[in-house]
Amino acid sequence: MAPQRSAAAAMTPDQNYLLEARQMQALSFSVHIPLVCFGIAFPTLLLFVEWLYLRSGDPLYRTLARRWTNVMVALFAAGVVTGTILSFEMGLLWPAFTATFGSVFGLGFAVEGFSFFLEAIFIGIYVYGWNRLSPRLHFATGIPIALAGFTGSLMVISVNGWMNHPSGFRLSHGKVVDVHPFKALFENAYFWHELIHMYVAGYIVTGFLLAGAYAVLRLRGRWGRYEQTALAIPLTIAALAAPVQVLVGDWNGREVARYQPTKLAALEGLPRTTTGAPIHVLGWYSDGRVEYGIGVPKLLSVLAYHRVNAKVQGLDAVPARDRPPVNVVRFAFQTMVGIGTLLALLALVYLAVRIRKRRLPRSTWFYRALALAGPLSVVALISGWVTTEVGRQPWVVYRVMRTSQAVTGARGIPVGYGTLVLVYVLLIAAVAWILWRLARKPLELEPSLSAAEVD
Repeated sequence: MAPQRSAAAAMTPDQNYLLEARQMQALSFSVHIPLVCFGIAFPTLLLFVEWLYLRSGDPLYRTLARRWTNVMVALFAAGVVTGTILSFEMGLLWPAFTATFGSVFGLGFAVEGFSFFLEAIFIGIYVYGWNRLSPRLHFATGIPIALAGFTGSLMVISVNGWMNHPSGFRLSHGKVVDVHPFKALFENAYFWHELIHMYVAGYIVTGFLLAGAYAVLRLRGRWGRYEQTALAIPLTIAALAAPVQVLVGDWNGREVARYQPTKLAALEGLPRTTTGAPIHVLGWYSDGRVEYGIGVPKLLSVLAYHRVNAKVQGLDAVPARDRPPVNVVRFAFQTMVGIGTLLALLALVYLAVRIRKRRLPRSTWFYRALALAGPLSVVALISGWVTTEVGRQPWVVYRVMRTSQAVTGARGIPVGYGTLVLVYVLLIAAVAWILWRLARKPLELEPSLSAAEVD
């Protein structure tokens, strides 16, 4: 690996805006990733509601599906903007990265682009065909939307997995040779656990955000059959996914311990390699120790290796210049875990009431908590990605190319930064206004489905 690092070092640009470039990329990801969650989960929820309409003929389900279609279109349009910005940022902010490794991960972005266009085409057909296609044919046109959302996000996640565990190539004199794109994208050690972790998160975020919106309506006194149905469907999906995410997170943590032990040490703030390493809840890492944290003896060893006295590598195993910013990673990780735990508990409360009493909860406090669960799930999502990406620092490609070697040497980054912030402020305001207008649109039930119309 040392020759690879030496080759990459030769490409280090002369630049002064590394921090600003990283902040711009982080801002774009923070805006785009929640939209990715909707791209993963929302078409499936929408198709499920339409399937309920086909099966029962109940006009309520058709009404719900049509209103959710409008939401899907608005969020897809926002995703087009943020996704396009991210595509340009990859080349403009990190030219050495894309120039050096484009042949390795280029296939992934090509498939992602094809998936995007496929999704856009079938969203157009789906929206146009509500009153022009037979119910069964219209339902069928929604299936490619769900599949394209899956494949597009899968490609991006596979590229990120490769960045965390690069494989499928060799570096020779600073040039990438012997490239195997399929191996790089789908056989890297980070692919499967990162993929499943993100897909489960997609259903959690989408489910809790949708359910939280209808929880707000319930708190305001709107609680008819339509609102109850619109809340119950996404909440049930999120409630089933949230406890599963706890198990997936355990798997994720063990893979980090195996392949990125320095990141694991940063998650805890473990200064030295330790047998039977503890975990500190909360606290602040300073001068080689966690201050003001609540220590739990040996828990890090148990979680990372499922052994009480397992040896956990500390931050001292690598030079200081090869360590990520510990407090940023610790805070993001503990935020993700804390919120994820609360969401799982809320999910268990809902499932217990739903199974035992066969109804929705009636407590006002439950709906207050549910209204907060949606925004908190987004915070947990972004915190998880901060943990993943900042925890990999200072590497853009783990132990192969540093982020400082990949960044642009161009001037004018502060101007671009300010422009980017303005664009996102306007975009968020526009999406919020559209969704607010859609929410205020009067509820008009669609006609019932006759047997002849099914065919």
